[in-house]
Amino acid sequence: MTKKQRKTAVNADIVLIGAGIMSATLGVLLKQLMPEAKIQILERLDEVAAESSAAWNNAGTGHSALCELNYTPQNSNGSISIDKALHIAESFEVSKQFWASLVEMGLISMPDKFIHSIPHMSLVVGENNVSFLKKRYDAMQQSHLFQGMVYSENFDKIKEWVPLIMDGRNKEEKIAATRIDIGTDVNFGALTRAMLHYLSSQDGVEMRLAHEVQDIQKDEDGRWEIEVKNLTTRRKKVITANFVFIGAGGGSLLLLEKSGIPEAKGFGGFPVSGQWLKCVNPEVIKEHHAKVYGKAAIGAPPMSVPHLDTRFIDGKKALLFGPYAGFSTKFLKNGSYLDLATSIKIGNIRPMIAAGLDNIALTRYLINEVRQSPEDRIKTLQYYVPTAKMEDWELEYAGQRVQVIKKDEEHGGKLEFGTEVVTNAEGSLSALLGASPGASTAVSIMLDVLSKCFPKQMKQKEWKTKLQALIPSYGHSLAKDAELTAKMRARSAAILELNEKEEISI
Repeated sequence: MTKKQRKTAVNADIVLIGAGIMSATLGVLLKQLMPEAKIQILERLDEVAAESSAAWNNAGTGHSALCELNYTPQNSNGSISIDKALHIAESFEVSKQFWASLVEMGLISMPDKFIHSIPHMSLVVGENNVSFLKKRYDAMQQSHLFQGMVYSENFDKIKEWVPLIMDGRNKEEKIAATRIDIGTDVNFGALTRAMLHYLSSQDGVEMRLAHEVQDIQKDEDGRWEIEVKNLTTRRKKVITANFVFIGAGGGSLLLLEKSGIPEAKGFGGFPVSGQWLKCVNPEVIKEHHAKVYGKAAIGAPPMSVPHLDTRFIDGKKALLFGPYAGFSTKFLKNGSYLDLATSIKIGNIRPMIAAGLDNIALTRYLINEVRQSPEDRIKTLQYYVPTAKMEDWELEYAGQRVQVIKKDEEHGGKLEFGTEVVTNAEGSLSALLGASPGASTAVSIMLDVLSKCFPKQMKQKEWKTKLQALIPSYGHSLAKDAELTAKMRARSAAILELNEKEEISI
């Protein structure tokens, strides 16, 4: 830092990089826990929630493992593991409690702008897949978190649930589905904007849009120096802080590498892009009311699990199918094609090469997805919607995801499909890498960040009391307490106005 920059440096307690769901969630938590804290929020784009948090850049599924088959893998002995599903289901309940508290406290308003009730369904075709779904259903019946789920192989019953999927289908086809009515659709863009609107109105909080972080390093006093460029004026500024959170979606890896913390060594990223088919026929949209998840193709990444989704975006009911995966060297939708090359460092080149060699089939799959014609995409859709017509659907580009590559003692490097929190030893810098089910479980992930970065405060009665006010079940396991789960679900549903009849225009 130059003498001039030192004189004009902005001093903050906390810097949040990226104006998406993660920074918004952590920012609200920290402002409630530390009302006097000075917080700087930095966003490279000129609007908030414009990357992964934007409505059309993610599935909008309130990921609670009610319908997502990749969260319940089949073991080698044929049994179904629901451990991950339990964790995700519990985490989403925590998120709902937090959002409900923000509404109850008047920090955000109009929950119908960001969350709606929608049945969650899993649907499979073929004898082996039907056998898997029945085993999954039976396994999930062992937990009260999935109470209310029903299973059927009856053609007429499934048609009653999802007529659009069943019309034109062969009645002799082996098919099965599960359905649970407590599912939700979440507009994470609207939710993020609501939380950031609250934050930006608070004393000590400053939002800087069109500000790109160009460097992160420690000064002699152990504080972080963040060099930021104003993309409008082209001027640079330095912001200093005791704590930095990097929640920049696909851009987090590049910024984490700039920080130079030893914990960042060995991490790499594998970018995956996505596209949707969006229905443009109001009559077709009216025929479907559910989020229906199928099984991913062999070799496809988990984010490519096909689903036919009812969405509620900007007050209108929408219908999408996908995602169709693809490959781009960009780490962000508004990123650079040089992102992947720039991310390769001496510390992660071996894990990245190893993961690349282990996933040649995945790369080939993604490239083939990119090369699909409109006719190919419609053919895939017709596997789920036999009566689908090309003129009723148009292509919509989704967001970029960067899957985590980690060091692995056995293989050198391993591709992970999930989220990863990377924190330095003293807890002064934390970054979130990875993808789904991130947004839905943001509150639990940010509680994990707080535990790692503010361990002493998290043990204090004052913080515990404040967290229990925001998350009434805080400190208790919902997975182990059926009565508490029922109570918390009822509270969240009442405040967030869930399980009400939807009156949404098309």
